[in-house]
Amino acid sequence: MPNKSSEAAAKAKKPSPEKESAISRWISYRPEIKVLDCTIRDGGLMNNHQFEDGLVRAVYDACVSAGIDYMEIGYKASRKNIVAGEYGAWKYCTEDDIRRIVGEKPGRTKISIMADAERCDYREDILPKEQSAVDLVRVAAYINQIPAALDMVKDAHDKGYETTVNLMSVSTVAERALDEALDLLADSEARAIYLVDSFGALYSEQIQYLVRKYMHYAKPAGKEVGIHAHNNLQLAFANTIEAIVLGSNMVDATMAGLGRGAGNCPMELLIGFLHNPQYRLRPVLRCVQDHVEPLRAKLGWGFDLPYMICGFLNQHPRAAIKFNAEQDPGDIIRFYDTLEES
Repeated sequence: MPNKSSEAAAKAKKPSPEKESAISRWISYRPEIKVLDCTIRDGGLMNNHQFEDGLVRAVYDACVSAGIDYMEIGYKASRKNIVAGEYGAWKYCTEDDIRRIVGEKPGRTKISIMADAERCDYREDILPKEQSAVDLVRVAAYINQIPAALDMVKDAHDKGYETTVNLMSVSTVAERALDEALDLLADSEARAIYLVDSFGALYSEQIQYLVRKYMHYAKPAGKEVGIHAHNNLQLAFANTIEAIVLGSNMVDATMAGLGRGAGNCPMELLIGFLHNPQYRLRPVLRCVQDHVEPLRAKLGWGFDLPYMICGFLNQHPRAAIKFNAEQDPGDIIRFYDTLEES
């Protein structure tokens, strides 16, 4: 039996419930953080955007009920030379498709779309803001597409939209090229510049270094830094936390981590971490339970060995997606050897 003095000492060391609560809020509560749900947009890369309206509406309703700031409903992509039935509506996101889901947009959740540089007829397909249900246009660009991305951002900004740039595959970009790109983006109309770990290859030390670099260019220009993490090495949530601690105020996540390949930072983890009374966890859990998890067996996103190997080798997950799609995937050692030699 413990003596009274040891019990008193243990009680003295343990913070009161009020103090524990205050410490928890201090760690992660920052009201200027904005959360963006990209479940449908990123998850659509696993099924050619063939989501039924019921699922898209369920995710939107969950975002509204949970107080999430933005929902990215899909892409704006060129419809020239398309093959009928190859892609679902969320590859192209016409105004009719979006309005069919969001109606008059109840609640405070804003709608985002992503437009890939050089893959979108943005001058025609992105209407003036007053004619659109979209609030935020996010331009995704690789390092060699920065000039095109700058034109797209200016076009969307001039039409009345909020804008960001998602700089893709940053883990493959040379230092000097990254500095030059960030310098140009800092001078653009974009509200935020996103650090995108496309291959899920970055560790916390690299996230620290890169977020500080992005902040160096973005903050003097009055811009925010965003984070979009993939989960190849089981680090999407941890790396998102790292970015938040260092000052990233625009944060991507998806319901149950649904996203291309290994998936993304799970929304349910992020909402729990932020300790912001604006956000409510229960609607997210309901959406995950009733609508997203039932898709896992068919879509097959999330951490596994082939995606892990792609992350270790800093390679696009297309090889792992192909490997997992085979009826008899075969030997994981052979897969590793093939990628390592390529």
